[in-house]
Amino acid sequence: MSAAPAKPAKPAQPATPGAAPAAPPKKSRKRLLLITLAVLLLAGGGAAFWLMKPSHAEPKVLGPPQYIALEPAFIVNLADPGAVRYLQADVQLLTRDPDTAAAIALHTPIIRNRLLLLFGQQTSQQLTGRSGKEGLQAQALAEVRSVLKAQHAADKVDALLFTSVVIQ
Repeated sequence: MSAAPAKPAKPAQPATPGAAPAAPPKKSRKRLLLITLAVLLLAGGGAAFWLMKPSHAEPKVLGPPQYIALEPAFIVNLADPGAVRYLQADVQLLTRDPDTAAAIALHTPIIRNRLLLLFGQQTSQQLTGRSGKEGLQAQALAEVRSVLKAQHAADKVDALLFTSVVIQ
């Protein structure tokens, strides 16, 4: 076996008290440059994100709830075949928009007409359970919004509430 010849060790440089320190190696400068570049990219990205995000304008303050009773109570014949059944319902509309409240007051006759027609299409079987009444409630709310929209009026009705329902 032959051994590779050993390389002689480099002689250590004597430290002299007044001598200038040796220049940092190239590897250290490259690392410093990469870190600086990364910090600049992150700062630029953060600034771009901050400047490009949509401005958050003051949120529109909702007014107090306004409950508008559609009086008198609705009384309609139900569409039951072979039997005479009636539906009596007290209805209120909820809005927080003053323009919508004014539009409801102005267009109450049209709203009542459309709701009477809708209620008269129902059968007692459809309205026996909670889900049937909730379905009718959703249809009635859509009908009210549709009337207001057709009249080019504010249609921000939040809810239609049955405050009384009697099926006889």
